[in-house]
Amino acid sequence: MKSFSFSVEKKIKDGKARAGKIQTPHGDIMTPAFIPVATKATVKSLLPEEVKRAGAQAVLANTYHLYLQPGDELVKEAGGLHKFMNWGGPIITDSGGFQVFSLGVAYGKEISKITKTTDPNLLIPERADDERLPKLAKIGADGVSFKSHLDGSTHYITPEKSIEIQHNLGADIIFAFDECTSPTENDLYQEEALNRTHRWAKRSLEHHKKLLSEFASVSRPSALFGIVQGGRNEALRKKSAKILSEMTVQGNAPHEAGSYGKSLVRTGFDGFGIGGSFAKEDMSTVVKWVNDILPEDKPRHLLGIGEPEDLFMGVENGVDLFDCVLPTRLGRNGTIFTKKGKIHITNAKFTKDFSPIEDSCSCYTCSLYSKAYISYLFKANEMIAGTLATIHNLHFIVHLVEDMRRSIFDGSLELMKKKFLKSYIIS
Repeated sequence: MKSFSFSVEKKIKDGKARAGKIQTPHGDIMTPAFIPVATKATVKSLLPEEVKRAGAQAVLANTYHLYLQPGDELVKEAGGLHKFMNWGGPIITDSGGFQVFSLGVAYGKEISKITKTTDPNLLIPERADDERLPKLAKIGADGVSFKSHLDGSTHYITPEKSIEIQHNLGADIIFAFDECTSPTENDLYQEEALNRTHRWAKRSLEHHKKLLSEFASVSRPSALFGIVQGGRNEALRKKSAKILSEMTVQGNAPHEAGSYGKSLVRTGFDGFGIGGSFAKEDMSTVVKWVNDILPEDKPRHLLGIGEPEDLFMGVENGVDLFDCVLPTRLGRNGTIFTKKGKIHITNAKFTKDFSPIEDSCSCYTCSLYSKAYISYLFKANEMIAGTLATIHNLHFIVHLVEDMRRSIFDGSLELMKKKFLKSYIIS
């Protein structure tokens, strides 16, 4: 049985972009790669077979949502997430940290993964400590208490609890519990939150190794990624990357078969996530700061990023994995990616357009259906409308990053980027 490993197969000359391979117990991920989000153990509106046909190598599920419903213990009883959702490839689960952010400082403000610092939703006035408490989540030294968005019930998540949930889900790659912050929080709070994230990272790593030791016969152990935080502050981002890169705990060494034996070694994280809610205008700077420090022999995952221009930026700066809800969310709402930019399929000009979304696209949707038909489906509120649009969007983004990988091997990444962005209108 394969255990987790990562290797760099090609690195671009005079740059950070690289192509590699991640080995997991459920298959390989050829990097750089875009990972579709299967929030509640499903990529919304698609069957697993359609996700695979779109070119996806892995999916990312949401720890917070699956903990609340149907419950991680039930998923474990079902045989793990792979069996439960009928997905045979690699699965990644996040830690739940971003959902804590969404229920906390971002609650009701529509603050997303990428924002502009001029957004009025981000203008957080000076407040006394008791006035800045999250509406549905409260962060403490040991963990986070929050109210379920489903029924209002109260829950408490610690780093150890997050790791246990993810072990029960049985993902191939899991993440340490962290605190995500708004890019406009002041440096004092950013540092406070970062120190908390580092303490939680150590506890996550210790508990992960403890669980592996207690179940030494496990044949498909999860790989654990630490998450770099620090907001827009260069010193904090670099500090986080350095601390997490050097963080180790004592644990059992894996045998060749993937099971864990009795020989004790000091081990660290298997890879790293770059987390946070980013300011659009300086995201590339933040990624560069971090990847200048993170070890080159471990994979890097830029969390929650999916716009084409941002994917190019990430790849150029040495990012290996991306995930984002954008292709599926836009698809369900009738916004579709094309090489000339996004189109809104319900616009009147598509009513009698009997051509495919893109003539050059080989996805299932473009092979069989016209813009006129898809436009009609959305206007008629037919469920399949979102499915057909999502299939194309997912195929578009997955294959865009796949093309970046190929361009790394033949040395044409910069040329590919210029050619793509010249025709792609950023909306």
